Amino acid sequence: MKKGRELKPHIGIYGRRNNGKSSFINCLAGQDIAIVSNVAGTTTDPVKKSYEITGFGPVVLVDTAGIDDVGELGGKRIVKTLASIKLIDLGILVIVNNTFDYYEKMLIKEFEKYDTPYLIIHNKSDLVELATKFKLKIEDNYKTRVIQFSTIKKDNFEAFIDVLKKTIPESAYKQPSLTGDLVSYGDIVLLITPIDIEAPAGRLILPQIQTIRDLLDNDCTAIIVKEREVDAFLKKTKIRPDLVITDSSIFLKADASIPKDIPMTGFSVILAKLKGDFDNYLIGTPKISELKDGDKILLLESCSHHISCDDIGRVKIPRWISNYSGKKLHYDVVSGLDKMKNDLSEYALVIQCGGCMITSKQLKNRLKDAVNNNISVTNYGMAIAYVQGIYNRAIKPFVELNNQEIDYL
Repeated sequence: MKKGRELKPHIGIYGRRNNGKSSFINCLAGQDIAIVSNVAGTTTDPVKKSYEITGFGPVVLVDTAGIDDVGELGGKRIVKTLASIKLIDLGILVIVNNTFDYYEKMLIKEFEKYDTPYLIIHNKSDLVELATKFKLKIEDNYKTRVIQFSTIKKDNFEAFIDVLKKTIPESAYKQPSLTGDLVSYGDIVLLITPIDIEAPAGRLILPQIQTIRDLLDNDCTAIIVKEREVDAFLKKTKIRPDLVITDSSIFLKADASIPKDIPMTGFSVILAKLKGDFDNYLIGTPKISELKDGDKILLLESCSHHISCDDIGRVKIPRWISNYSGKKLHYDVVSGLDKMKNDLSEYALVIQCGGCMITSKQLKNRLKDAVNNNISVTNYGMAIAYVQGIYNRAIKPFVELNNQEIDYL
C-alpha cells in the first residue's frame, strides 16, 4: 500500500474558562499564539492556527471559548465551541483541580456524538497535582487517558506527545491515494478538464491538481485535454487510455467521445470515494428519481468561492435536476462550513460538493445529521452523472454492479 501524503490534523482544545487552555496551546506550539489572561472568558470564538508541535508535526490548533461561559453572549460562544467539534480530528479536554462535572461530561458526550477521539489533560498540576483515585476513576469510566501536565514545568511533555500519537487517528494526517485502486504502474490516464468561466484564471481547480499529482505518485502518465480536443486527440494519437477522468459538468460530452470499454469516472466521484460518505451516496443518489413537486433540496458548498452566472452548484445542478425530474423543486445553499439548520427534516435530498478544501472528518460530520435522520445524501458528481444518464459508468470503477445496472426511471 502506498504511503499517504501528510495532511494537517485539526486538534481542538476544550474546557472551562481559566483552565489554562490558551497557555496549553502556547506550550504545544512553543510560542505565544493564543492570548493568555487571568480574566475568565478572554478567548471568544474558536480560533484556528497552523503550527508545528515538536515531536509530532504540523497541526491546526483550535482554541475555543470556555464551555462554562455565562450570559447571552457567553451562551452563543458555547454554541460555537460545541459546533467546532464537528471539524476536529482530536479533542483535548483540559481540566484542573481534580474537577470533573457537568461541563466535562457535556463535552465528552459531544466528542462521542461525532466519533471524535479525545484525551484529558489535568493542567496546572504545579499548583494542584492529579489525584490517583480521581485519575483512575475517569480512565475507567471513559476509557481514555488522563495526563498530568504543567505549562510551567513542562515535565510531562514527552508523555503527552506519546499519548497524542497513539490517540489521533492515522486518517487525520495521512490521505490514501485518490486513484491508487484504479491504476497500475505505467497506466495512461486521460484527464478531460474544461476551461470555462468557472475555471480560475491561469490555473486548474484543486481537484484536477490533486489528481494530477496523485497519478504521478502512482507512476502513471497523465494526459490533459479540453473537452473540445478529445475526439481529435484520440483520432490523431491512436492512444487508448487505461482510465478517463472528466469534470462532471461535461459528463455527456465525455461519455460520447470515450469508447464504452474504457473505464471513465469524474473528479468529483473520485473525491466522493476518497473522503465522502460514499456508501450513503450510493443509496441516496437514485432517490433523485423519487422527488416530488414541492420537495426541498439542500446544496452544501464546503468553500467560499466566486459565484459565476453558470455556477455548477447554484445554477447548473438545480437546472439539471429540475429538468430531469420534471418537478417544481426548491433549493437552498449553505456555503463554506456555515451552520446549517438544526432540523433538516424539511429536505428530501442533501447534495454535498466534492469537499476538496476540507477533511474527510469535516465532510462526514457535515452530513451526519442528515444520514441519522434518513435523509438521502449524494454529491455533486454523482448527482450530475445520474441525471445525465451515465451514473452506472461513473461509479463502475469503484462498484461491482453484478451485471445489474441501476434503473434511472
